Amino acid sequence: MASTQSFWPVYHCDDDFWVCMSCLGEVFYQKVPMPDCPSCHGVSTYEGFTLDAVRDWGTEELIAKAVAAQQAAAAQPTVESAAPVETTD
Repeated sequence: MASTQSFWPVYHCDDDFWVCMSCLGEVFYQKVPMPDCPSCHGVSTYEGFTLDAVRDWGTEELIAKAVAAQQAAAAQPTVESAAPVETTD
């Protein structure tokens, strides 16, 4: 039976990206997985960074994950901004 990953939302002033400091291989945009890191299973090992900071020290793979996570979050419509869908028959 496959389980779905749960997340805690995290909003912190300028730090939108949360990097697992145990493996330095996972980054999440405005959320952290619970109960642990999906790659290394580290618990409570996240630190907040800006995208510029991740670009300064992160690997190309980590930077790509950060950019993809930010784009995916921007592409998700929020309940307030979602327009009703109209169909024509």
